[in-house]
Amino acid sequence: MIRSFEFRVLKIVFALLLLAVSVAGQAAIETYRFDETSQEESYKKLVAELRCLVCQNQNLADSNAELAHDMRRKTYEMIMAGKTDDEIVDFMVERYGDFVMYKPPVKSTTLLLWFGPLLFLLLAATVVFVFVRKQKQKQPLVSTQQQQQVHKLLDE
Repeated sequence: MIRSFEFRVLKIVFALLLLAVSVAGQAAIETYRFDETSQEESYKKLVAELRCLVCQNQNLADSNAELAHDMRRKTYEMIMAGKTDDEIVDFMVERYGDFVMYKPPVKSTTLLLWFGPLLFLLLAATVVFVFVRKQKQKQPLVSTQQQQQVHKLLDE
């Protein structure tokens, strides 16, 4: 049998869950009309390739951030104006930087993006190697003479 306190807690949890679901259901759905299927395919490809600068781990297609909405709208407008995919990507890179692309080109300004994880891995491996080596070189806390004395005392 559920006590009244436990029942109240369950009602509050249920109400919070309903609130969370209703907020998620209010997300805006954008619909764009394209003259040709090639334009729609180009749009889908671009919003999947470009990164949301607010979310950083989501592409434009998956993000609900306001900046992502603006970037999708601008992409749509440029496609409808007859711009090519390369022109649209160049515009986005010029405006937001190379980070807007999931696969930025390898150049001097993006070297850290490409090789940073490898450098951190090498640094971590070096730290672990040095630490382990120092641990092996440390003198034992107890000398052999002290160990023999302890064994004698334990034997007595």
